Amino acid sequence: MKLHMENNALEFKQVGPAAWIPLNRPAAMNAINLNMIDKYEELLPKIAEDSSVKVLVITGNGTAFCAGADLKEILVSNDGPAGEADFIDRLTVNVLDVLRNFPKPVIAAINGITMAGGLETAMCADIVIAADSARIGDAHANYGVYPGAGGAAVLPRLIPLNVAKYLLFTGETLSAEEMRGYGFVNKVVSPDSLQEEVQKLAELIAEKSPIALKRMKVVANASADKSRDDALQQEQVLFRAHMRSYDMQEGLTAFSEKRKPEFRGY
Repeated sequence: MKLHMENNALEFKQVGPAAWIPLNRPAAMNAINLNMIDKYEELLPKIAEDSSVKVLVITGNGTAFCAGADLKEILVSNDGPAGEADFIDRLTVNVLDVLRNFPKPVIAAINGITMAGGLETAMCADIVIAADSARIGDAHANYGVYPGAGGAAVLPRLIPLNVAKYLLFTGETLSAEEMRGYGFVNKVVSPDSLQEEVQKLAELIAEKSPIALKRMKVVANASADKSRDDALQQEQVLFRAHMRSYDMQEGLTAFSEKRKPEFRGY
C-alpha cells in the first residue's frame, strides 16, 4: 500500500507484512491533534482492507509514545456547530473504537512517555511491547480532565483494580517493567531494539491464518463480557464456520504433507 504522508502528524510505512503508524509530533510529545485524527481516519480503513498487511503497529517518534490529547485543540473543537462531531467524538468513535475492534492484530510499540489518551490508545492494542525507558500512566486528574476513552472504564479490565485506581487518582506513571508485572505490557526490551523486536513479532504473527486470527480476536475480546458458557458457545459457532474455510483445509493439508501452509485469509 502506497500513501503520500508528508508533513503529517501521523506517518505511515509498510515493512513486509507490518503496517507501521508512527505518531509524528515529537516536539509536542505526540499529543493527539485534529490532523492526527484526520490521518487515522484516512489510514485505518485502507490498512484494514489491504490484504498485504497482516499486522498493524502503532508507535511514536521521539521520546514519547503519546502524552494524550492536545488540550488546546479540544477547547477549540468544543466551540464547533451544535450536532457536529467534535474532537472527542471523532477520537473515540473513528479512531480508538476502530483500533479496539480492528480486524487484524494490533501491536503498541511503546517507545516513551504514555499518558492519558496515549494510554487509552495503547489499551486498544492486542499486544504491548515497551522500551524499558517508557513511563506509563493516566494523568487526566493532573489537569482536572475526566477520561473519555477507556481510562476509567477499560483500564481496570486490563490491570488490577487497585493499580488502575492508583494511576487514575494520583496521575503518576509506572515503569514499563512495573506494568509488565501487572499484565499490561507483554514484553520489555531496550529502546534500541524496540523496532526490531516488534517487527520480528509482527512477522511471526503474519505467518498465521488471517481469518483464524480475526475470529480468535472477536471471541477473545467479547469473552470478558460474557459468561463462560456464552463465550464457549460463540467460539463453537465460529469454529463451525471456520471448518469450512480454505485456511483450515490448507493448514491440515500442509501438516499432512509436511510443508509450510500458504494461507489466503478466507
